[in-house]
Amino acid sequence: MPVLDIPGFGELALTRLVLDYNGTLALDGALLPGVAKRLTALAEEYEIHVLTADTFGSVDQALSGLPCRVAVIPKGSEAASKLAYVQGLGADTCACLGNGANDRLMLASAGLGVALIQGECAATAAITAADVIAPDIQSALDLFLNPKRLTATLRD
Repeated sequence: MPVLDIPGFGELALTRLVLDYNGTLALDGALLPGVAKRLTALAEEYEIHVLTADTFGSVDQALSGLPCRVAVIPKGSEAASKLAYVQGLGADTCACLGNGANDRLMLASAGLGVALIQGECAATAAITAADVIAPDIQSALDLFLNPKRLTATLRD
């Protein structure tokens, strides 16, 4: 993505997308419609990372063949693990997407945090930590395929 200088928000120079799996890319362990196509298109400009405790044990199969790195994090320390992962990548270069309370720290630390409200709903902590709220994963990923939408949403 080209560097975006957003009036009132600042400069975004994002090179990585860090995505929660269940509740964000998937519902009940199954990848949501349109996600695979969008991830494939986005991988031309971004490193894509998927973080999950893999509650349903389906992430490897669901994302097989897609251009993303999957990290299964330990259950019980998800929020801290996700934050450490994002900080290790360089939080200011990351756009993080999630819906759960355990996503709040990575959303707050990221160059751009996007919370989603869809079938699994969203934790208030995730919503208040995010810069942008999206109604679904398709709309959220489309922000990065059409970055002028971010400028329109975030400018002061």
